[in-house]
Amino acid sequence: MKSIGRFLSFLLASALFLTVTPPAHAAIDESVPDAQTLSQLELQAQQANPRDQCYLYTQLVHTMTEMAVKQIVNGDDDQASATLKQINRYARLIQDSLEKNTKRLKNAEMLMHHTTRRLAEALHLASSDDRTTVQATLKQLDLVQDQLLNQVFNH
Repeated sequence: MKSIGRFLSFLLASALFLTVTPPAHAAIDESVPDAQTLSQLELQAQQANPRDQCYLYTQLVHTMTEMAVKQIVNGDDDQASATLKQINRYARLIQDSLEKNTKRLKNAEMLMHHTTRRLAEALHLASSDDRTTVQATLKQLDLVQDQLLNQVFNH
């Protein structure tokens, strides 16, 4: 009888924990900002301490990916293609910043994981013309995520 009571207490505590604890991805902002906000994010990343640039560029890649997903869903192929090219440029900047002693690597890796998942979902929605560009960008972001993960394990 005592073990049943413990089990029920455990179930109650688990249920309470699940209802009170937000999901891990709840902190990830999937909104699409306006052009001015994007410019501010880019400027902030460019002017940041080199140790902070990796995470800030990862935030920018995430934001731009959300924008590209929205553009793909809306059928705005030309704009989506231009956004994906910007994402590739920022991904290269992330790779460059990994050589520095960067901060918030785990946060950057988790955000990049979410970002690559979102872009992979959008791949199925992309037109046949954009599919190649989305695949190339996804390949680049997967590489960046692998490098981030390696850095996390090395520190």
